[in-house]
Amino acid sequence: MRGDYGRRIPPEWSAMSKVFTALGDEHRQRILLLFEPGERLNVSQIADVSTLARSTVSHHLKTLREAEVLASEKLGKEVYFWINHAFLEECLSNVLRYLRESVQ
Repeated sequence: MRGDYGRRIPPEWSAMSKVFTALGDEHRQRILLLFEPGERLNVSQIADVSTLARSTVSHHLKTLREAEVLASEKLGKEVYFWINHAFLEECLSNVLRYLRESVQ
């Protein structure tokens, strides 16, 4: 048993709970799946193809951005979002590394 993790999680896992919480919602999963590779979308573009109201889409985008699942940039009056690939790869790699180590 790894007793050292009984009281605290490893530092490289600190952001992971926010990621999994953000991705634990089906609406946010659908929003994430809307993005084509390299694509940037704004709230209106997402709301246009969603069953959700624009304000609800904005709320979900905020949650995804705060969890660093999405990155964003304001251009003029619009905020554009894209998938934060590097961050997600790092988080998920930490999980995979742990799983691989636990098999040995």
